[in-house]
Amino acid sequence: MLTFVGLGLYDERSVTAEGRAAVADADRVFAEFYTSTLAGATLDDLESYHGVAIDVRDRPGVEEDPGAILEAAESGDAVFLTAGDTMISTTHVDLRLRAADRGIDTRIVHGTTADAAAASLTGLQNYRFGKATTLPFPYAHGGDGVPGSVLDTIADNRERGLHTLVYLDIKVGIGPSGPDPDHEAYMTADHAAGRLAEDLDGVGVVVARAGAPDPLVAADRLEALAGRSFGDPLHLLVVPGDLHVVERDALVELAGAPPEALPDPV
Repeated sequence: MLTFVGLGLYDERSVTAEGRAAVADADRVFAEFYTSTLAGATLDDLESYHGVAIDVRDRPGVEEDPGAILEAAESGDAVFLTAGDTMISTTHVDLRLRAADRGIDTRIVHGTTADAAAASLTGLQNYRFGKATTLPFPYAHGGDGVPGSVLDTIADNRERGLHTLVYLDIKVGIGPSGPDPDHEAYMTADHAAGRLAEDLDGVGVVVARAGAPDPLVAADRLEALAGRSFGDPLHLLVVPGDLHVVERDALVELAGAPPEALPDPV
């Protein structure tokens, strides 16, 4: 059996009770933290909390050479841990399909997701979000500007009046010059806002440290957000579309948006 467990958003306590039970019952526990991470917990924290040893795999160890994970699942109960919800990343769907090809039963224990937290914390209605996008570091896509695909996604959503959730790049184990096991970089919301402001007008909404006891939410014009600091990772950025009157009020009251920076509600 291979059980995929989402750890939630922030620290070792963010996992569900069902997820914690699955870890306790496992013969082997694997994890990856290159697609996302728990900003409020170290590997030692996780191992201590669950009372297990965790084999952390890098991207090649999951996508190119998952043999150890699959063999453990063939001979016993294996758990694969990720931050957030375990099936948000397509690489994990691929691992589940590989398990199915080998006749291995699989199970999913869900965790809270960043997109759900973004809607909850900002007061923007979840059904008014369109397609999400990811803003990569410049060295990760070979250019200095914002990729056209990111701008196109925001423009398409705006045309339909929808909000855009912009995931901010994480690079673990890969630096500007190639593979680097010691490299960790987390794009900040001020950096992202500054880059988007070169091509876009309007408001952005920052969500920092979702799932923490003291998450930060801030809304303002993109160029204003670019001049602020939002503290430790992880950060998200939302580019709103049309605003319902309740959403507009939420951005003022919950995110400190200057009323004059926001469009009239529709």
